[in-house]
Amino acid sequence: MTALRRAEADDLDAIMAIERATFPEDAWSTSSMRAELAGPHGHYLVAVDDEGAIVGYAGLLAPSGSRQGDIQTITVAEAARGRGIGRALMEALLAEADHRGVDEVFLEVRAGNAIAQHLYASLGFERIAVRPHYYQPDNEDAWVMRRTA
Repeated sequence: MTALRRAEADDLDAIMAIERATFPEDAWSTSSMRAELAGPHGHYLVAVDDEGAIVGYAGLLAPSGSRQGDIQTITVAEAARGRGIGRALMEALLAEADHRGVDEVFLEVRAGNAIAQHLYASLGFERIAVRPHYYQPDNEDAWVMRRTA
């Protein structure tokens, strides 16, 4: 069983290990992730397995008073995929967005990531735009997706 909890500063090393393993060419920097975890407008979660290891993380940016939010990142360690962890993280972030009064939630997803696109569509997201060559250095397009309340 995997539990979700708020991410803490002490989780940074484990988060970055998953980040670098998943995105070797375009991982977030440690300083960027540290700032996201500490930011006043974010809501970051980690998924923790039965042994206490962090196996996934996700973050929402939704400033107070804003009617819009962004899924900043969501990643599940390769060995933990296919167990519903990504869905659980997304559902928790969307519940937080609803709690904050957010009417629209946006995200970007790689054009070639059909598994993530299917997950997002099943949660009510629809593709609204394409950002050509968004992901670098591999020059992959991003789908911009939106979920409305």
